[in-house]
Amino acid sequence: MLLRIKNMENPIRNIGLLAHVDAGKTTLTENLLFCAGALRRRGDVDAGTTTTDAMDLEKARGISIRAASVSFRWKGSLINLMDTPGHPDFISEVERSLSVIDGAILVVSAVEGIQSQTYILWQALNRISIPTLIVINKTDRPGADSQRVVQQLEKELRIKPVITHATQGEGSPTAKTYNIWLEKTESNAAFRIKTEESLASNHDKFLELYLNGYSFSWQEIKSQIKQQTMKCEVVPILSTIAKKYEGTEDLLTAITDYFAPAMPTLSNDKVAGIVFKVEHDPVNGRLAHVRLFNGKINTKEIIFNFTQKKDIKIASIKKKFTNRQEDYGALGCGDIGILGGIPWIRPGDILGDPKGIRHHSSLLTPVLALQIHPENDADYGKLGMALEILDAEDPHLNYSWFKEEKKMQLTLTGPIRIQIICSELLTRFGLKVLLDEPTVIYKESPESQATGYVEYTMPKPCWAVLAFRIEPGEPGSGITYRSEIGVNKIQKKYQNEIEKTVPKALEQGLKGWEVTDIVITLIDGEDHPMHSRPGDFILATPMGIMNALKKSGTRLLEPVYRFHIIAPESYLGKIAGDIHLMRGTFETPVFEDTLVKISGTLPVATSLDYGIKLSTATQGKGIIRYTFAGYQDCPPGVGKTRPFRGINPLDNSKWILHHRGAYKADERKF
Repeated sequence: MLLRIKNMENPIRNIGLLAHVDAGKTTLTENLLFCAGALRRRGDVDAGTTTTDAMDLEKARGISIRAASVSFRWKGSLINLMDTPGHPDFISEVERSLSVIDGAILVVSAVEGIQSQTYILWQALNRISIPTLIVINKTDRPGADSQRVVQQLEKELRIKPVITHATQGEGSPTAKTYNIWLEKTESNAAFRIKTEESLASNHDKFLELYLNGYSFSWQEIKSQIKQQTMKCEVVPILSTIAKKYEGTEDLLTAITDYFAPAMPTLSNDKVAGIVFKVEHDPVNGRLAHVRLFNGKINTKEIIFNFTQKKDIKIASIKKKFTNRQEDYGALGCGDIGILGGIPWIRPGDILGDPKGIRHHSSLLTPVLALQIHPENDADYGKLGMALEILDAEDPHLNYSWFKEEKKMQLTLTGPIRIQIICSELLTRFGLKVLLDEPTVIYKESPESQATGYVEYTMPKPCWAVLAFRIEPGEPGSGITYRSEIGVNKIQKKYQNEIEKTVPKALEQGLKGWEVTDIVITLIDGEDHPMHSRPGDFILATPMGIMNALKKSGTRLLEPVYRFHIIAPESYLGKIAGDIHLMRGTFETPVFEDTLVKISGTLPVATSLDYGIKLSTATQGKGIIRYTFAGYQDCPPGVGKTRPFRGINPLDNSKWILHHRGAYKADERKF
């Protein structure tokens, strides 16, 4: 089949669909595709026939596991729609999606209202200034209350709502959605007033007309909503009943009315794109889903992978329209497509000029480490290859392979992710696995200032003499490296190797965990004009740093969450007691009506399952949301240490022999 270059002039809108799990997001996606004429029949989540839940596991469980992009056309626009998972254990999929969308639809249930994931999603959207539209879905269910939800959105998310569509007969099977500006009634007057007040607060001329009692037309309201939404000053709110197809066309119209088309990010034609998803196809191999922010990519073209610092050749370009992929001759500025024939590419890779890429938003840090083993020892190698594939699809897994010990380790965000990993290994690769008990990922930091010295001068040819000063850094500062010596002592090319090796040297400290919040300074050193090679400094750097750490000692750090709890005030005593038992701290509670709000910090190790316990203790009326708050000192005797894996650089002889290939030991494979 001949490749066809599509019309690149159509406006492109890249839209993300986000929600807490079970808010109806995937059903809404099916409705949009059907309404736009991209589907002949709507799929059903319960039947496992939806377009974007293509994995067997997604069909079986009725949940979204991977972000899925699907393209369709609507009234002259090309819309790339990103359906994202709603469960917090798959937050990494949402993170990558946020880096490529230009507008977001945040779905909220009319019954449950704001839930824990809703807060996290809104904070991320607000932080990176993505124009957002909120859909209040399921307004036909008993207990639906859109007015209460709007009040929640104002109080909890601090948005300025502009309501365009509401539901008549809310909470009943006969409920229908309608435009409150075309059907003005006494019952929706409060929504119209709220909308006019929100718009007036951002626009002086509109405010003047409003105060003078001017009666705004729907077109005038819509025009102001568009202008202010694009500036992230207001948030449009629509009602839908996804399972009954109510409000779908209004939502489609709102997408093109309120969200601006994708625009170039640079003033030149340089390529600037980011890989937000990688999948493995049995026939075509590794496929890279890419958002192109600037420039244009053609099939067979060679482009620069900035992240991996190498050129890559594009073998094919495709786009996904519902259940089919179409070959494209080129991918234009602002568009989303699938690039084929690029081995080793990974999510997060930047293609071309990094200046044209939107900053990545991190929503949650993996805090659990998990050892995984094949049920059948003969499948050890097969499991390693399978985990390499899964790690390429989700870098948050941080897959590590300790060959000598025959141990494999993953990092995960929660228990559901663990279940899905096991299911994927069985359904995709035919592998049954055994799991050790998950452990919290600790870190360590130097206790005090110290100096480490190393002379690697024998057996020749080799020469690397180094002296490092290490000292504790500020909490959350990570690794800070600097050099105080000139190129007259160590050539620039060798100093570059030292700097690149420092993070690797800190992957394991005295207690077996990654070392962080540390300042490392190269204070002295020496190379040799005849005997020095780059590898000498790569070998010597960990020896010098570990020598300094041994002198300073390290303290253990544990991960902590920032939490926010909302619950009936009658449960305050119970919740306060729980927080104390979990070694947490909290600020002065805030009381609103019959509810209490409590904020503070909790160690991850003690609070992993507290969301379930809180819901049970409060009969489902209490909710908690977490955000990762970094690492803090771990009380003595509480945390866990682990043995050093592989050859410890403190064992200088073995370390040198190992790097020279004369001593085999555990190697960590990434």
